[in-house]
Amino acid sequence: MKFSKTSTLLVLVYVDDIIVSESYQQEIEKIIQLLNTTFSLKDLGNLSYFLGIKATLVADGLLLGQKKCISDLLIKSKMDNVKPLSTPMINNLKLNTCDGDPIPNDTEYKIIVGALQYITITRPDIAFSVNKVCQFMQAPHDVH
Repeated sequence: MKFSKTSTLLVLVYVDDIIVSESYQQEIEKIIQLLNTTFSLKDLGNLSYFLGIKATLVADGLLLGQKKCISDLLIKSKMDNVKPLSTPMINNLKLNTCDGDPIPNDTEYKIIVGALQYITITRPDIAFSVNKVCQFMQAPHDVH
C-alpha cells in the first residue's frame, strides 16, 4: 500500500493471485511491468471476482458483494426459506454457555459461523451478531 497526495496504490496478494489498484492507469501499468520482470504474470483485466467476493466497477470505485456466498450459506444451513429481519439479533439478548442443549455435532455450527465471519467483509452490519455466536464456538448449544 502506498499513499501520496495525488494517488493511492494497493497491491493485494493471495497465493498466486495479485490485484493491483491505483488512481492512475499509467501507474498500474508500471507496477505490472515491474512485477513481470520477476514473475510470470497474466493480466486478466478489470477485477470481477476474487475469493468469493464480486467486484463491480462503479463511477467512484468498486462495489463489493457476496450475494452468491450468502445464498449458498443460507441453502447449506437450511435457512433459504426464512423471512428476513431488519436486525440480525434481538437487542439486549443475553446468551450463556449453559443455555439450551449441546449441539451433537458442532462441526456444522463452526463451518457456518466461519462463513459468517467471512461475510462480514462486505456486511459489517452483522459483525456484532457474528461476534456473539463466535463466543460459543468451544461448546455451541441449540440456542446459540
